[in-house]
Amino acid sequence: MPAAPDLKTLEAAATWYVQLNDGTVNEARTRAWQLWLQSSPQHAAAWARVETLQQQWSMMPRQAALSSLGAAGAQRRDVLKMLGMLLAVGGCNWLAVEQVPYRSMLAQQRTGLGERRSLLLDDGSQLELNADTAIDIRFDPEQRLIQLHRGEILVQTAKDPAQRPFIVQTAEGRIRALGTQFSVRQLDEQTRVGVLQAAVEVGPRQHVERALRLEAGQQVTFDRDHVQAPGLLPPASTAWVQGMLSVNDWRLGDFIQELGRYRPGVLRCAASVQGLRISGAFRFDDTDTVLQNLSKTLPVKVRYLTRYWASIEPA
Repeated sequence: MPAAPDLKTLEAAATWYVQLNDGTVNEARTRAWQLWLQSSPQHAAAWARVETLQQQWSMMPRQAALSSLGAAGAQRRDVLKMLGMLLAVGGCNWLAVEQVPYRSMLAQQRTGLGERRSLLLDDGSQLELNADTAIDIRFDPEQRLIQLHRGEILVQTAKDPAQRPFIVQTAEGRIRALGTQFSVRQLDEQTRVGVLQAAVEVGPRQHVERALRLEAGQQVTFDRDHVQAPGLLPPASTAWVQGMLSVNDWRLGDFIQELGRYRPGVLRCAASVQGLRISGAFRFDDTDTVLQNLSKTLPVKVRYLTRYWASIEPA
């Protein structure tokens, strides 16, 4: 019996439902949905909940619960609405939507795949959001707090006349700025911090008293209990701000996974070529060109099932 679909899979099912019912006919999109549906038992289980909803509300027009889909913001609201319905079908209660993955969907500031954004905060600090990032901004008389739910940010702090601390909080702990420029990325059950200027203090959630001072040019990864030994911050670690992905001797599998952050749809790499090594600087605003150029430097080819489903395979 397949495992119950997780929140990310339910969100994908909700997204497909909204896209398939936006009033337009798109054969490529329909084919991509079919491939997604067939690629995992969890996908099928999530779509079964969609069908349950359709059966329960068979008297309701297909678009009755949907907004006018002329804007990305409206589409996002419809996805969240549908996701809430799917959670209800699965017997989830409000405690489920209070969990971090769902809170990220309701975050104040969000970027999608391939989208980046610059924000000027009320205190004059500058914030850069990488693709697929979600944050909440909570400034009060006591502190300046950025809650990073997922994704990656680059922070340039400004001096605060009230001398409030500037803190980035993730699932694993807190990063306190010490007059600095730094990046924070939320990984799977880990947080990675890199310091470009001045310093920060890193404290894991379970042992905040063990805060580690991190200096400019250093990088560290930590979980809720433990901060790893600091290492050197890789050159061009924030090249994403300029729309570049800079890598040095990466595994192809890791490169393709990272490139997938900037490309809609499914991007896969065959196991037999994941260990190939790759170096260079790549402009991810045009991922199709990046994929085409792979075959010029590596013994691979790109096979497209649809525009939104690409697979890197042996040549």
